[in-house]
Amino acid sequence: MTEETTNAPDDSYRSGYIAIVGRPNVGKSTLLNHLIGQKISITSRKAQTTRHRINGIYTDDHSQFVFVDTPGFQLKHLNALNRGMNRVVTSSLRDVQVVMYVLEALRYDERDQEVLKLLPDNRPVLLVINKIDEVADKGQLFDFAERIAKDFKFADIVPVSAKFGKKIEELRDTLRSFLPEGGLIYDADDVTDRSERFLASEILREKVFRFTGEELPYSVSVVIEKFEMDKKLRRISAAILVDKEAHKAMLLGKKGEKIKEIATQARLDMEKLFDGKVFLEVFIKVRSGWADDSRILQTLGYE
Repeated sequence: MTEETTNAPDDSYRSGYIAIVGRPNVGKSTLLNHLIGQKISITSRKAQTTRHRINGIYTDDHSQFVFVDTPGFQLKHLNALNRGMNRVVTSSLRDVQVVMYVLEALRYDERDQEVLKLLPDNRPVLLVINKIDEVADKGQLFDFAERIAKDFKFADIVPVSAKFGKKIEELRDTLRSFLPEGGLIYDADDVTDRSERFLASEILREKVFRFTGEELPYSVSVVIEKFEMDKKLRRISAAILVDKEAHKAMLLGKKGEKIKEIATQARLDMEKLFDGKVFLEVFIKVRSGWADDSRILQTLGYE
């Protein structure tokens, strides 16, 4: 997908980049998927799911939003991988016109405060309070927002439920008011700047997280070794990198049943996203210390 700039359809057309930032596991990727109306960013209960900067694009008759989904800012386990993820967060904040600072409703601790310190003071920052569906007494949200607003001068405050898609349209309307006037940044029918190859690797990594739960450590990644078009069929060969033989055994499962299920569910999601048939081969490779190996990290796009 190529980036291009065209003339604005009218004087009131607005467009710009909007960063989505917050500590791990506050629902940034789920929020992105709802904002653009399509799943492009993977989600799971694991706190290290998003590792790359991913642009999600939503275009309507009046505006084009380019949402920048960033990794959760890491405060612990700062190996080379996590340091690279943190650089993605800080660099993204320099390149956008608006920032969304996402918090979980009624949850605010030192991890959130560390992210707060990164927020720019020279462009609008919206406080987005997510997971309001988990709060029975909505009156608590007002007191919570008032407390957070003492720590930073937010341009606006918007409560949402990304999980159920509540208040998403209100959030887009609010964001639009802060976008500069301008024409299309991407083609009107684009939904992401990422390639199918990248999206395939993310889909498979999501399934690994979902089907292994907390038993498998975060030291797992996916490399697409082959991505070929055979007429309308996509032939994909992918390697799942793990640190230890024991991790490989967790992924295989009894008689290889777990890896088969992971591959099947990943293939189905790929076919839905790509709107075409996929032949998927999945291998598990043990690469001890890959999260600190600069050559592997460079291949994966972290350095």
